[in-house]
Amino acid sequence: MQPFLDKAVEAARAAETIIRRYYHGDFEVEHKADASPVTIADVECERAIKAVLSEAFPDHGFQGEELGREQADADYVWLIDPIDGTKSFVRGYPFFSTQIALLKKGEPRDELIVGVSNAPLFNGGEMACAAKGLGATLNGEPIHTSDVDTLAKTSLSLGNIASLAASPAWAPVGKLIGQVHRIRGYGDFYHYHLLASGRIDAILESDLNILDIAALTVILREAGGDITELGGGAIDLPTRSVFATNGKLRDAIAPYVADWDEARDAPAG
Repeated sequence: MQPFLDKAVEAARAAETIIRRYYHGDFEVEHKADASPVTIADVECERAIKAVLSEAFPDHGFQGEELGREQADADYVWLIDPIDGTKSFVRGYPFFSTQIALLKKGEPRDELIVGVSNAPLFNGGEMACAAKGLGATLNGEPIHTSDVDTLAKTSLSLGNIASLAASPAWAPVGKLIGQVHRIRGYGDFYHYHLLASGRIDAILESDLNILDIAALTVILREAGGDITELGGGAIDLPTRSVFATNGKLRDAIAPYVADWDEARDAPAG
């Protein structure tokens, strides 16, 4: 696993160089069909990431946010979001990250085995890394989830609250809010970094895609946490929602999200 992880870190650093060059710079912003923004920085970052990884692992495939799929039937596929949080990047605040994960194809299911989440301009820089069996780190230091095991002590972060609240499954979540110690809405990479390092205890989030959370899934699991779709389904390529905990709160929170139906409640796209 270590060679995969080392190259993923190298690729993230290559993207970081490009991000620093464009941040607060003068660049055009285009919009995709779903109205989300894309910039030259997004595209150049993804190309730089692919260049590092394809040189090291020429037989591997890719699924990227900007450049699409390449050799997607390979045994190993890199999942890349070069700038997750482009809206923040465009507006000039540092709430964005580079997400790189490695998916290993197999039976009975595919498996995420490497994850790097790099937020180079946030809080002086935060890079979380993990590979299966090697544990998780934040800025090179080992991290682990919290020991909180009761709702009364739980700090819960909600992501994409508008789409959560639009679901018929929102009412039980509203009841959960009244049971926990603290509610926050950190969003994007940040609440996963917080959860993996023991600073919050659970996350509920909808309206995302696998490229947003593939790397964070590996990091969280290696830090001792658990992560599924809101309704309890396994994290997979079609995933659109997340229910993540420190590994001790799943049974306590699960009844409040049991009504979530991925086909009915997850936004299309």
